[in-house]
Order: sequence, then C-alpha cells, then structure tokens
Amino acid sequence: MHGEYKVPGGKLVVVDLEIEDDRISRFRLAGDFFLEPDTALDDIDAAVNGLPAESDATAIAAAVREALPDGAQLLGFTPEAVGTAVRRALVTAPGWRDFDWEIVHEKAVSPRMNLALDEVLTARVGEGRRRPTLRIWEWNESAVVIGSFQSYRNEVDPEGAARHGFDVVRRISGGGAMLMAAGQIITYSLYVPASLVAGMTFADSYAFLDDWVLQALRSLGIDAVYQPLNDIASPTGKIGGAAQKRLANGGVLHHATLSYDIDGQMMTEVLRIGREKLSDKGTASAAKRVDPLRSQTGLERAEIIERFKDTFRSLTDAETGSISADEYADAEALVASKFATEAWLHRVP
Repeated sequence: MHGEYKVPGGKLVVVDLEIEDDRISRFRLAGDFFLEPDTALDDIDAAVNGLPAESDATAIAAAVREALPDGAQLLGFTPEAVGTAVRRALVTAPGWRDFDWEIVHEKAVSPRMNLALDEVLTARVGEGRRRPTLRIWEWNESAVVIGSFQSYRNEVDPEGAARHGFDVVRRISGGGAMLMAAGQIITYSLYVPASLVAGMTFADSYAFLDDWVLQALRSLGIDAVYQPLNDIASPTGKIGGAAQKRLANGGVLHHATLSYDIDGQMMTEVLRIGREKLSDKGTASAAKRVDPLRSQTGLERAEIIERFKDTFRSLTDAETGSISADEYADAEALVASKFATEAWLHRVP
C-alpha cells in the first residue's frame, strides 16, 4: 500500500506498507523533508511497524512522537503528517493529479445563485455526474453571506445592510459572515469527491484543500500561511477564510473568500462584529485585522484571479470547463425553493 500527504506549506510525506494479521508491516517512510539525526528515520519506521491497522492518525502520530530521540528535528513535516499519510495509504486515497479537473469562471450571477450552484455542483461531483471543479465566483449584487449556523440578528445590522445596498443570504457551510461587495473580494469553490481527503482529519483537509492558493499567493510575493482552523493570513493580518460542507453522497464543498479590498467603516456598519471575536484575534478593530490583497500586491483583482487559475492548472492539469444549462436550471429551482425563502434565511433567528 502506498500513501502520500503534502504538508501545507511544508514537504511531501510518502509511506509504503503492508498489512499482516491486521497490523502494519514492512513500513517505510520517505519524502523530501529534513530529519535529524538520520537514525530517527529508522525509529519512525519501527514505531509504525506493528501498529493495529485500524489505528487512527492521532494514535500513529503519538507512536511516532514517542519513538523520536531527544532533540530530534523534523523540518517540513510532523508526526501528524506521518499519521495522515498512513491513513491515506490504508484507504488508498488518490491525489490531486488522479482526477480530471476543470476550472469554471463564468458570468456574474446573484449571490443566491452562487450559493445554489455550490450545492448543485457539489452534489453532482458526489454523484459522479461532474468532474472535480474549481469555480471562481462572480456576482451582480452586493450581499452579506452568513454561515449556516449563524444567528441572523446577532450577525447583521439590517438597517446598515439596507443603507449600503446589501442583501442578506445564508449558505450551506458553517463559519462566519462575509461581505460580497463589488470588487472587494475573491471567492472560489472546490467541488471534490470525499476520496481526495480520505484519511485526513477534518481540520487537516482545510489546509490541504487550500495549499494550492497559498502557493499562488506566494508566487505574488505574499508570505501566506494557513492558520487553523480555517484562516489564510500574512504576517500583517488575515487575508481570508474557508468553510466546508460534506454531502451524504460523497461530495465535498470547500470554498474560501479572500479580501481584495476593504471598506472598514462599511463593514462595521453592516456586520455586528462581536467584541469577543475581536479579542480572540488579538485586535480591537475588524478592519485592522484584515490585510487585503490589493494593498499587498498592487495588482488588479482580475490579475490575481488569473494567477490563481494558472497555479491551480499547473498543479492539477485542469481544463477550462463550463456550467451546463441543466445545472443552471437546477440551481435556479434551488434558489426558489430554498435560498430565497425566509425559512432558510431565518433558520437561526
């Protein structure tokens, strides 16, 4: 059995193993990481050999950590990365290039339509009716998009939203609110089969699915890092955040919103950003904790999006794709039956 795991912002961890009598055997670790002392590699191999085949990533990581000699240096990987690679080997998890990808970047649609397309396209990937896809959002109206479990009245100032021309909509994934203002953000969605993140913890899958965008940001000169659970940041502030929804049919939605520009005053008038959240982030201002891409790169939004697409294409061999007429029709029906309804918007009052 063979498994691989690319540590977000780090190195590739590769494992080969067999199963005998329900235990791991003939385990070998490899990769482009750095490890001192050299003999620690044998210690890791010995620690994993003999573990029960049903061991989860946490148990495997604990065994590796316990076996490391005092002062061992692991650069570019962690015991947890070894555990994840082993689990991916045991479930025969595929990698990015094992799928035929497409990139979709089409006409602007309403925020509700963007949300409905997320659900429709994720379901189709889960059903095997669509290839795994990266979609770049474009929209023709301003909106506040709140997370599936957020309270409407706690997150949004209705008067402020109306004054600035913002509609309010609710998405199917969790996480916090985002402002979809004209030209101020870049949002993308990944629609992937669950097998791509098999063997990973939920938290690890966030970093794994956004590693490509970290590479794109770094190619633009931004020292981008992933901050658990779901933030993308630079040394001077938050750039954006991600959210996920997993469907019962095996489709996984992973989408992220990155700040391109920001109107801090408008943000505070539209969103009720609680003091507790700001204090947890170590700042007194929502605007100050965001570091938008425009100020960091000096590039137009369209130029950054093209770099994103080029980077993703280089890593996956993705082809340019499109949304079919029946997918649009299904999304329009879902807007009417769900995303445009008061019941959905106020599911958490």
